[in-house]
Amino acid sequence: MPNRPVEIGPAGLHTARAIEHLRLVRGLTQHQLAARCTALGRPMANTALSRTERARRRCDVDDLVALATVLGAPPAALLLPWPTHSPVSHATSHSLTPIQEALLG
Repeated sequence: MPNRPVEIGPAGLHTARAIEHLRLVRGLTQHQLAARCTALGRPMANTALSRTERARRRCDVDDLVALATVLGAPPAALLLPWPTHSPVSHATSHSLTPIQEALLG
């Protein structure tokens, strides 16, 4: 029986959006964020990060912790729903919920 890939569920989709949102708010490119994760000891290629942000690749707990550290947020903040982005709008134009603001400090 062939293996089927495990589908990314709602929490994974929220995490993908949160990573992209915070990366954009912090003014980082995918390449810069991936390089900073690698410098922390969690090797990550920008293609892997791109696939994670597009919910084409699962974000494991080690990736989550490294990404959160580089983005300056607690890992739990990446599990909450975040605004979606369109190519026309910028991340900073979206307001955060009080819970998101509290988690980000």
